[in-house]
Amino acid sequence: MSKPSAIVIGAGIVGLATARALATRGYQVTIFERNERAVGASIRNFGMVWPIGQPTGPLFERAMLSRSIWKQTCKEAGIWHDEVGSLHLAYHDDELEVIEQYANINKSYRDCALLSPQQALNKSTSVNPDGLKGALWSSTEMIVEAREAIAAVAKYLAEQQGVIFHWNTAISQVTTNTVTSGTKQYHADEIFICSGVEFETLYPELFASFEITKCKLQMMRLAAQPKNGRIGPALCGSLSMIHYPGFQAAPALPTLRKRYEKEYAEYLKWGIHVMAAQNQTGEITVGDSHEYGLVHDPFDKDFINQMILKYLQTFTRFKDTRVIQTWNGTYAKMITGQTELVVDAEPGVTIINGLGGNGMTLSFGLCEQIIAAKFN
Repeated sequence: MSKPSAIVIGAGIVGLATARALATRGYQVTIFERNERAVGASIRNFGMVWPIGQPTGPLFERAMLSRSIWKQTCKEAGIWHDEVGSLHLAYHDDELEVIEQYANINKSYRDCALLSPQQALNKSTSVNPDGLKGALWSSTEMIVEAREAIAAVAKYLAEQQGVIFHWNTAISQVTTNTVTSGTKQYHADEIFICSGVEFETLYPELFASFEITKCKLQMMRLAAQPKNGRIGPALCGSLSMIHYPGFQAAPALPTLRKRYEKEYAEYLKWGIHVMAAQNQTGEITVGDSHEYGLVHDPFDKDFINQMILKYLQTFTRFKDTRVIQTWNGTYAKMITGQTELVVDAEPGVTIINGLGGNGMTLSFGLCEQIIAAKFN
């Protein structure tokens, strides 16, 4: 009896996560990627696996499932990963109040705690001590180097799970059980479209029927820190607390948001909140901003980068702050508040899309859950 077969379109994190979930269930999986390697949002991010951003309940559980799959995959594939945790830093009483409430509400569900200023500085010598009132520590966050990890996961799936890759192969048409690339056709029992915003090309009418937008974000990379210096946990300014749904459990958050709407109006206009994560070479990834619309200016706005760097200085003290790279990425996001779009385009064809900025954090868990529910 032959193996069941599946075709996955897209070799970004969602496509790789789908392929993994299928391959571990005995499927012969073939991935089609239009470029010679993944070059989209999956490699243009912090590399943060970020459970703290998810609200307690199913999404946090999905993030933790995803983290466990990431960790297992990294170990088996020899991919660098760093279980550093995270610090959200407070320099005002209202920020400290949100952190305190978050810790009290969540401490029985996840490993987090309110730290004193000295405890925070003990976690990271890169924290700005001036006016520091406290910090939220969470142990669940993990860093990978996305630029290398995505390619390494693909290599691992090919070598260890028998996944077949067709690079530089754009799919121009999909029908039940068949995908077309130029004059060639390929067949499988199941087809999964995991190509980010590109599913607009394959199913334009379906794309137009969903309340889906595209988000452009700007990011930077700072030079490797001298003398192999490490920053420890990923570091976050308090603006991040009004960005991530995980913090909405804190009753004091709306009051904090009102202050930010006055004092940081321009930051909120461009969707700026600031975080920093360090890779294995000592470089620090910094960002980011959020601009929404179906079409984006392909060029970076320098004033946004300058705003990010200015805010970064309020909560960090890095030895070397030289910017060595800047870039932007684009991902699909649901306008409705949905955390993802999973839809059957036609019999045997499933679209998995619209994870917003949570692809690295949620994809492995989401796709494991989708495939388990579909075929177990």
